[in-house]
Amino acid sequence: MTRIDDIPPAWDERTQLTTFLDYARDTARAKCEGVSAENAARALLPGSPLMTVSGLINHLRWVEYYWFQVVFLGEEDQGPWTDEDPDREMRIAVDFPLDQLLDEYAGQSARYRELVAGNSLDKQAQRERKGLRVDLRWILLHLTEETARHNGHLDILRELLDGTTGD
Repeated sequence: MTRIDDIPPAWDERTQLTTFLDYARDTARAKCEGVSAENAARALLPGSPLMTVSGLINHLRWVEYYWFQVVFLGEEDQGPWTDEDPDREMRIAVDFPLDQLLDEYAGQSARYRELVAGNSLDKQAQRERKGLRVDLRWILLHLTEETARHNGHLDILRELLDGTTGD
């Protein structure tokens, strides 16, 4: 797998937060290197039919969309989920090539890097979530935690698929 560096180029808070989120994003993409289209759509964990490599990458992509565009910017929610199918982004992922999902995730990450660079970490989100208005700092921390947690799932799936383990 690709070696990824988690050491920030500077020690200010913004650089540290964005470096760790980028590290987690890059790790998710690295976990997908060499995974075939067929394997990307395979659910391997008993009782978890949505837990696929493709499903996890698509979920990460849409989670960032939700927190940056819907909560932080206050845009209308255009996500694929519905009240009847709240995990739809994971279910529909198998309909798209993994390479496409990874490219869209990378492109979206680049746009959100610019969004973060242009806003104060203290800037509050336009929308409340569970009665609270979070700031950009909290969103970055939350997305790092969410991505890192799902990287653990990707580790398990990858080892079950082909025995590949890594950082």
